[in-house]
Order: sequence, then structure tokens, then C-alpha cells
Amino acid sequence: MERIVVVGAGQAGASLVAKLRTGGFTGTITLIGEEPVPPYQRPPLSKKYLLGEMALERLFLRPESYYADNRIDLHLNETVTAIDRADRQVIAGGRAIPYDALVLTTGSVPRRLPGAIGGEFAGVHVVRDLRDVDTMAPEFEEGRHVLIVGGGYIGLEAAAVAASRGLKVTLVEMADRILQRVAAPETSDYFRRLHRDHGVDIREGVGLEHLTETGGRVKGAILSDGSELSVDFVIVGVGITPATELAATAGLEIENGIRTDSMGRTSDPAIWAAGDCASFPFGAERLRLESVPNAIDMAECVAENILGAGKDYVPQPWFWSDQYDVKLQIAGLGNGYDLVVTRQGDGAGHVSFWYYRGNELLAVDAMNEPRAYMVGKRLIDAGKSPDPEVVANPGTDLKALLKA
Repeated sequence: MERIVVVGAGQAGASLVAKLRTGGFTGTITLIGEEPVPPYQRPPLSKKYLLGEMALERLFLRPESYYADNRIDLHLNETVTAIDRADRQVIAGGRAIPYDALVLTTGSVPRRLPGAIGGEFAGVHVVRDLRDVDTMAPEFEEGRHVLIVGGGYIGLEAAAVAASRGLKVTLVEMADRILQRVAAPETSDYFRRLHRDHGVDIREGVGLEHLTETGGRVKGAILSDGSELSVDFVIVGVGITPATELAATAGLEIENGIRTDSMGRTSDPAIWAAGDCASFPFGAERLRLESVPNAIDMAECVAENILGAGKDYVPQPWFWSDQYDVKLQIAGLGNGYDLVVTRQGDGAGHVSFWYYRGNELLAVDAMNEPRAYMVGKRLIDAGKSPDPEVVANPGTDLKALLKA
């Protein structure tokens, strides 16, 4: 194997090429990205970068010189239009780039509002990449009114930034509660109170019927409960979908993402996938994780497997969200929980929620409780499940649970 091509220059792609080099690969590495800048962090985009608290260069995962210094051929502002599996080459920029192994780290794309309800109007934004945030940044002027569509973490983080900048914020969520798809009611209640305390108008069980415009720019919204809003701009945070078009066109198997085996190999033995775009075996099910830790860990595992490690990817899920002065840290996956235990921390707003299925600890949501998060994560990783009543007791020494 002499030539490895990686399509997608995000967190997964950058992590993968670095791991190949530190793992001893001496052949040609080509990393192809659609954006005009080197790989960068996405989480700060909608927070510190949008607030003007982080310069562009601080977003970069590594200095641009790193790639040349490590003989990584970085192609920026370039789109791969096709994969020629028979001749093992990708088509990009009108030329063919051959590979012995190809890795797809194409990430995900934000869901947008349909044009039929006004998704094409100026002033309607999504939050995904640098261009999105640079485009919406001038909108954040004190006193303006922003409508946020979607009560997941993307929408709530956008609401926190807008409220912090002195904007009037209305957030609508079609489901019965915010965070319904990803968190227990206790966590939803916590963040609902937090945002309302900061002046955010949260409307649950309410959808967007359509937007109105003047001169092609959004000016208002009609909601499903019949209410009308006058708005200056709109942020859409209704989730993301895996970027699978390139893989599907090439005939690779797709199943909630690019389908891979336990080592990250796709239905074509010469092609691998990692990060947001990839789904992989997880117990008796298949899983696709949308997180920075998964992008890094899976990419590094795939790099090792390309070099012959033959190891299964076993995720250790964790996530985070920053809203106002609250840092939410999540360990594990709460899918299938039937009990939530509340553990109060020290100080107002310091709390953690522990998810159980029967007697099995599945996940922990910790708000300004880093110790609860760290202990919960180590317990889950070790397969240990402390008694729920012991966890709920504020007198319990959490660290002692690790020794039990």
C-alpha cells in the first residue's frame, strides 16, 4: 500500500492523516477538503468565534505548515465529484487521484427549511461551517429579533449566544419538549428554566408553518398555533444528516450513514469511513454518532486498521454543550432508559442526572458537575452500575463508587 486518499478535511480527516503518519505510514497521503481553510474545530464556531472571542487561526486544528512538514498533500477548496472503484481513483478538480486505500470522512450536512415555507429567503441561516457563521455574524446586533427553529443542542446554543448579545430570542420546537430526542425530561426542564431566566421565549409543541418576506428577505413567521412574529433573521437548528451522496453514487452500502464493519471498512474492501458519516455495529444494533470525540476516536482506529491492526472500534461516547455559564457534560448513551436519578451538586444549578435501564447505568448528564461526569464516565466505561439510591444520596463520595 503506497497511496492513501482521505475525502473530507474535518476533525475525522485531520485526525486520520495524523495517525497514519505517527503510525509509521511512509507512502503518499492526500487529504481533500471542500473549504478554503485547513481543518478546524467546529464547536467554537457558534460560541466563542461567533462572539468574537476567538480568532480564525485559533480554530485551526494544526498550523497549515504541519501538513507540508509531514508530507500530507492537502487539497483545499476542492470537491470530489466521483469515486472510480474499478480503477481505484477519485475525481477531483477535473483530474484523477489514484488510491490504494480510500477513506471517506465526509461528515454531515445540516437540514434546511424547505423552499416552500421560506427556506430560500435571505436572513435564514444554518450553523455548520465557517462560511455559515461568517454569514450570520453581522445579524447579531443588540435589540434585533431572531427566531430559532429547533430545540436541540444546536438551537439552544444559538439561543444562548443571541440572548447573551442582547437580542430578543424566540425558539420554537415542534416536539412536546426541547431536547426530547436526546435527553430525559429532567434535562429538558433544566435548560428550559435556564433559557427562560435569560429572557428566551421558548414555545414547545409549536412548529413553523411558513416565513414571510419583503424583497426576498425574511421579515416574519407564521407558527402552527396561528401566532405571527415579526423577525429580523432566522436560525435553523433541526438536525443534521450524514453526507453519503458520494458513497451512494459509488454503489457503497448505506444504512443511516455509510455502512461499515466493526473496523470501519465499507462494502468495498479498499474503502473505509469514519466520523459523522459512518454507521458501525454496536452490540446487536448499528450506531452513528455525531460528536467530536467519535470523529477522532473512530478515525484513529480506522488509520490503525488500514495499517493492519485488525481491531474493532468500540466507542466510549461523550458529548458536551456550553450555554451561558453552564457546561453540560454527557457520558454514555441514554437510549432505552427507564429510570433517571437526580444528584444535587454544590451550588445552585449544579446537578447531574443518571440514566438507568433496570440496574444498569447507561449515561450521565452533568451540569457544572465535572466530578459527577468524570466518575460516571469511568463507571460506564468499566461496566459498573452503582445502586441508584446510593448515587442520589448527596452524602455519597462519588470517587468511592469507582472502588466498589
